[in-house]
Amino acid sequence: MSGKYDEISKANKGAWVVHHGQKTAGAIGGGAQFPALEVAGKAAVLLSQFAASDQTNLDKNRVDALAAAAGLNPKMEVPTLLGMLKERRVIDIGKSGDVEVIGLTSAVTVQHATDLFEAENPTPEERAAIVLAEVTSLAPLDHALTAEFISDEFNLKSSKTDDFLRTSETIGFVDSEGQGTDKLYFNGHLFKRDNLTKVKRVLDSLSQADTSKVNSLDTEMNRKGCISVARAEEILSVPLFEKLKAAGMYDVNHVANPAGEFGFVTKPAAFHKFNDPMADDAFDLAKILVSALTYGMTQSSSGRGRIEMIRALLNKLIAGNRVGPATAIGEDYRVLEMQGVLKVEKAPTYGYFMTLRKRDVGQMALAVLTTGEAASQNSLNNVLPGSMTGYSGPERSRSEFRRKQTAPSKRMTEDVLQALRQKGGL
Repeated sequence: MSGKYDEISKANKGAWVVHHGQKTAGAIGGGAQFPALEVAGKAAVLLSQFAASDQTNLDKNRVDALAAAAGLNPKMEVPTLLGMLKERRVIDIGKSGDVEVIGLTSAVTVQHATDLFEAENPTPEERAAIVLAEVTSLAPLDHALTAEFISDEFNLKSSKTDDFLRTSETIGFVDSEGQGTDKLYFNGHLFKRDNLTKVKRVLDSLSQADTSKVNSLDTEMNRKGCISVARAEEILSVPLFEKLKAAGMYDVNHVANPAGEFGFVTKPAAFHKFNDPMADDAFDLAKILVSALTYGMTQSSSGRGRIEMIRALLNKLIAGNRVGPATAIGEDYRVLEMQGVLKVEKAPTYGYFMTLRKRDVGQMALAVLTTGEAASQNSLNNVLPGSMTGYSGPERSRSEFRRKQTAPSKRMTEDVLQALRQKGGL
């Protein structure tokens, strides 16, 4: 086994299993080439759907609904995944199909992802995919160094290493910029760790005018926690925002409603002030909660249940208390209900109540949304009519943008990566 693989923490390995499992599931032939990553990733996602801070029981209907929300095939996949989770002793399955789940945080869930992965006897290439993602989240690496490192670590022939790197790019385990000997490998998690040092290197590479714009945006984001894409583009200019977004310096969370999709911007490090930067939000649950609550603070009318005191609301939820009734709870927070973050119940008279199933997710959202003036003054430029009906996380948003990125924009992103590379390495 690789020495570098052994050095990666169990939680971080699990976070990459979840990330890679989602990538293989979305790629043609991905599961066939990386079967342990795909099945372990899916099992971990299903466990995340089920798990709450406290031990809980889910009836068969709830189990099926949560599995469907995760996009899992109820006939072909779910029985196998349930069997894997039962073998890990994190769930028990009743005769009627109900499921009992032990209390878990997101950080513990990703550690189980590692156990699930190892139980599937992964290939050297599958372990290499985790190591590749880990090292390129620390700093961009050039092709020659990356190929030599992977070949040596996993005893792969150079031709097999080249095939592995090409496949990793195609599936999305890693990104690349540049061509030939100038190619750099990186991923969207660059700014989750050692953020201050990396931001400083980027700022040192920018013009004085662009540095001033980035500092202005940073000030506003520190004050509000979450702002609109339109506001970020207004402060930075569209080209500069795209350049930095593609390199992973900003996260874009998309919220959908009947009128279309609207973007919110957060900083990758904002969710990790007191937590492990890779493992705690591997499922993007805190980002979904922040986006939904920001929507509720800025777009719901008082009659529907507009959020006026976010700190008080989150503290009440984190304490295990029920919030409501309000119409918006049943309409704007469906995504959170489908991800197992909230339990939503219809009130006897009107509207809905909600309770928080995952306290650790609520605590991360509280840390982001109560920064500076966020608790009372978070605002967006555009009114978003209708209920929140969907969510797309930062990695998906960044990947879709990268596919559409123009050549000039790609060259600008490469400037950022070169700045980060200067002191990077294995």
